[in-house]
Amino acid sequence: MVPYERQQRILEILKDKDFIKIDELHSFIPNVSMSTLRRDIKGLEASNQIISLSGGAIKIHSKTSEVPISKKSTLNVQEKKYIAKLAAEQINEEETIYVDSGSTCTFLLEEILSKKINVVTTNTNVLNLGVEIKANITLLGGEYNKEISSLSGPLAEQNLRKYIFDKSFVGANGVDTKYGITTPSIQESSKKKVILEQSKETYFLCDSSKYHVSSTVKVIDLENVILVSNITDEKIAKKIKIIYE
Repeated sequence: MVPYERQQRILEILKDKDFIKIDELHSFIPNVSMSTLRRDIKGLEASNQIISLSGGAIKIHSKTSEVPISKKSTLNVQEKKYIAKLAAEQINEEETIYVDSGSTCTFLLEEILSKKINVVTTNTNVLNLGVEIKANITLLGGEYNKEISSLSGPLAEQNLRKYIFDKSFVGANGVDTKYGITTPSIQESSKKKVILEQSKETYFLCDSSKYHVSSTVKVIDLENVILVSNITDEKIAKKIKIIYE
């Protein structure tokens, strides 16, 4: 197959999948070498047709779709656990904190529920964590999004406005110097804006695969918040503080 045919085959395979790991993709096109496949992937990414994820996977480029939490939790696991540990170090006992939905925030919950703190969350995964619990936990009501295990909407926002958080830890789908912090969902963006209003300090948890990526809905410009990530980025660091070590 010529490069165009191979690339069209890759896009065809991705149509029925949220994402696919490169070695699995190779099993669909076994007559193409891995090095050739990687070149095709780079070509598709350069033309903005796919996104290459740092966990060794790719997905169709879409600003509106959200990868389900069951799939996201298998990507970039080491990076996300590292970020969760860094974020946990920012929390002091007796503080009241908010923890958002998302796979990295779920790893953070696993890190901190053994602390004597007050945790408010819209992340329904908190109900399924098999860890020691010393924290006081409040799970707020709202409209349930099973894809990302999140509660949002007017009820969630109404409840959030009753709190003043010492610190909040929020997920993001993209961090870009021009478009700021973004997410695919209007509801999630609206909720995050309320969290920002109710928080003394806000930390966005985001692995480096989200750098220079923008989704559909803007949350905030890169200012007045702190980013916790696995590595730094020269351009982004000029606009926002990054905790990465």
